Amino acid sequence: MRAVIEVEGLRKAYGSHVAVDGISFEVYEGEIFGMVGPNGAGKTTTIECLEGLRRRDGGMVRVLGMDPNREGLRLRQRIGIQLQEGGLPHRMRVEEALWLFAAFYPRPADPKTLLQRLGLAEHRRRAFEQLSGGLKQRLSIALALIGNPEILFLDELTTGLDPHARRAMWDLVRELRGEGRTVFLTTHYMEEAERLCDRVAIVDRGRLVALDTPERLIRSLGAERRVVFTVDTAFDPASLRNLPGVSRVERLGERVVVYGQGDRLVAQVVEAVAAQGIAPRDLRVEQPNLEDVFLALTGRPMEETNGSEVSSEGGQP
Repeated sequence: MRAVIEVEGLRKAYGSHVAVDGISFEVYEGEIFGMVGPNGAGKTTTIECLEGLRRRDGGMVRVLGMDPNREGLRLRQRIGIQLQEGGLPHRMRVEEALWLFAAFYPRPADPKTLLQRLGLAEHRRRAFEQLSGGLKQRLSIALALIGNPEILFLDELTTGLDPHARRAMWDLVRELRGEGRTVFLTTHYMEEAERLCDRVAIVDRGRLVALDTPERLIRSLGAERRVVFTVDTAFDPASLRNLPGVSRVERLGERVVVYGQGDRLVAQVVEAVAAQGIAPRDLRVEQPNLEDVFLALTGRPMEETNGSEVSSEGGQP
């Protein structure tokens, strides 16, 4: 596989605050590469250094063989950038924005085709300020695609979108990868990275703490599955504690959580409950996920870190 992005020892600081602390990785042609972590982890600073929008303090960066610090203008002819904030004039119409951006590139995509593909054709005469959050995101992607980029950078693509709009964005990203484009995305939604990405870099406090496929990262934990169900108060959970593969059982009122491993874990739990003449209700199995990986690597859950640290991304801390 050909590396289209090469990063070695990337460092960026804002005064005394180190936003990116010597991270290294490669991104391969045709993959969806995700950088995940809490707000303030250094994701946006990293992606801006790759795009040439922010000068790094140290380390080596090559994107399509070019140094973004020295060859930023030439590089941006071959990449597409979707930013967290659109930054368009409030009264600019959707189609006006596309035609304007098309003029910046020697071989742009057809604006009319992009309007159709991104579901913006019926909104082409609307002003930017009149668009919903989902439509603004679609427009930002259309603008990122107008130059027919080889690499597409998506920064916090689905922040603020409802579940339906978020999944529509996921489908679009998969389509872009299917066309042979490389997609580099940042997100603090672990589910998004797990569903979309071929490989995931987990960053925390400016450092790279893990890099692999989502499946391998999760499997490396040896983490337990959780069988969760509700029962009436007559149920005795002691019968579950000695089942093969079960490590512990928790009960709070009618809710029971069984932690363990093994292919027959769920079947054994259901059989043991049924042996007492009780049918478990609302049974579900919770698999280990990237949230568990982050917790294992950093010692704290993502929800505690999001919004709790001073963010340096995009400016001074």
